[in-house]
Amino acid sequence: MRKLYISTILYNAGKFALRVFALSLLVFTISRLAPGDPLYAYYGDRVEKMSVAQQEQARERLGLNEPLFIQYTRWLQGAFRGDFGISYQYKTDVKEVIAARIGNTLILGGLGFLLIFSLALWLGLFCAWREDRAADRIICRIGTVTSCVPEFWMSLLLLLVFAVWLDWLPGSGAYSVGKERDAADRAAHLILPLAVVVLGHLWYYAFQVRNRLLEEVRADYVLLARMKGLGGKQVLYRHCLQGALPSYLSMMAVAFPHILGGTYVVETVFSYPGIGTLAYESARYQDYNLLMVVSLLTGTVVIFCNMLARTVSGRIDPRTRVQGFTGGGEVGDF
Repeated sequence: MRKLYISTILYNAGKFALRVFALSLLVFTISRLAPGDPLYAYYGDRVEKMSVAQQEQARERLGLNEPLFIQYTRWLQGAFRGDFGISYQYKTDVKEVIAARIGNTLILGGLGFLLIFSLALWLGLFCAWREDRAADRIICRIGTVTSCVPEFWMSLLLLLVFAVWLDWLPGSGAYSVGKERDAADRAAHLILPLAVVVLGHLWYYAFQVRNRLLEEVRADYVLLARMKGLGGKQVLYRHCLQGALPSYLSMMAVAFPHILGGTYVVETVFSYPGIGTLAYESARYQDYNLLMVVSLLTGTVVIFCNMLARTVSGRIDPRTRVQGFTGGGEVGDF
């Protein structure tokens, strides 16, 4: 049994490493074949004043003239040593650039994740309890509308109303100038982007909870419990919720990278200094080293969470081994 357990761990670790390697190779190749000149990220407008010979020398210093295979091999060797190069745009180590921003993304994404799944569970329970009544129908219609609105459009709408017209909340940044340690100021800057993150994902997961609970309500064991004299609310909370929780926990594991990806869009619109804005800037300015690390960091989280979701769902709910589980941005068989 112990040997089987160790072999399973080694197999999953090998599969994880192979997927990360394939991702790094894919991102490296596509980024370098994409149109654009990374010299503009490093030298800015000075590139236009350089002669052709000076531009070639600059590319030589940055290692951009070598064949792609040699460039990738050199980057991979440095990555194994923990050296990911410097950011062309910020002229500093890539790890330092990401370390200065990752905390903001974790705050926004982490709070969004907790709020989404706390509210989704409560909202799904309420709608299941009030099935086909006025409250359930109204919430379903409002939730369907909010979940269909693109996050970038919702961000612009909230910016227009609350930051421009009403001037109640700040519309950009993570804090005001000189107020980096002011918790109240940071909270004010979080309200709008956090609202978009939550509203953009909340109803999808609440709707899944509602439907899963309604499936449990119609199961045979619920009918037996009602025949024994248990009330509807008691059956819903004590029995149906217990049957739906394993799938809900699996959904949480696979949803984390999806919600994190949503924060990237929101960060870009609100100019929120996080990993999302770095991803946009690195892709726009061909900042290859920064783009590689940001893409790998995001991709690693996605791969790990998908593998974790499959493992967790199989252990806590054996039914998912038969039904199957579709990874990716959303959950398939909840």
